[in-house]
Amino acid sequence: MMKAWGWNRATRVNRALVVSVTAFDPGVDLCARSGAKRDAKRLHKVLSKLGFGVDLHMDPTAEEIYQLFKEASENAAGDRFVGVLSSHGKEGVVFGADGAPVRLKQIFSLFGSPAMAGKTKLFFIQACRGGMLDSGVEVETDSVDGVVEEEDSLSHYLSIPVDTAVMFATPPGYSAFMHLEGSVFIQTLCRLLEEDGGRGLEVTQLMTRINYWVAYHFQARGGKLAGMKEMPCFVTRLTHQAFPFADADTTQPGLTKDATLQSPTTMVPNDFSSRPRKHYIS
Repeated sequence: MMKAWGWNRATRVNRALVVSVTAFDPGVDLCARSGAKRDAKRLHKVLSKLGFGVDLHMDPTAEEIYQLFKEASENAAGDRFVGVLSSHGKEGVVFGADGAPVRLKQIFSLFGSPAMAGKTKLFFIQACRGGMLDSGVEVETDSVDGVVEEEDSLSHYLSIPVDTAVMFATPPGYSAFMHLEGSVFIQTLCRLLEEDGGRGLEVTQLMTRINYWVAYHFQARGGKLAGMKEMPCFVTRLTHQAFPFADADTTQPGLTKDATLQSPTTMVPNDFSSRPRKHYIS
């Protein structure tokens, strides 16, 4: 069942659409994603503080997901749009609460619309893209093999419109991790956007910083996943430098130009490196 917190068109300019599937319909052979709810709530809080009108939807069906992004692509935003999709998935696909596939290339292609022309568009995808771990060992995943024909990476990359960047929690063919406190990918994004210096980064610098933190400060613990790593990746078709989260920095006390240019090695250690958590595949 879809639940939402709406955004106020009268008072907000830039827009964010966050779609998260935390539980699946009865009979769907996909496990619940308890940590995804924490991700969604934190994203809503962080993006709202940065001046975005956030439209948050929990547990929509595949058809509802298509409709949500179609509506978002047809409505004028400010000069930037952020879309987040969090669910189980496989390469080129995420799953709605009804277990039906949502093809990412269809979502991305919607944003080539006239309403989105010239606007900076960012997507963050928290989902598995296959069943491999970074050691190359294949494991059973929660992605319902055989439901949909797996697509090659190039297919949905070519559908990404101009002035758009997409960041995935994991490379093609690999699994993404989730635990009860949220995904390392989304929680790291939120952490950086909450910090002085993170908000002021150019978008490819921000995504590179996320890559660094997840790759070097995260390690799964418990059972057969112990010691496994995760490495996000991103694709960009931006034609200009973009600072999509920088506006709020001008009102933050103590922020200096140097703070936005700090080396990733100078940042406060990520909690994921020190807390023992049992991880599972998302």
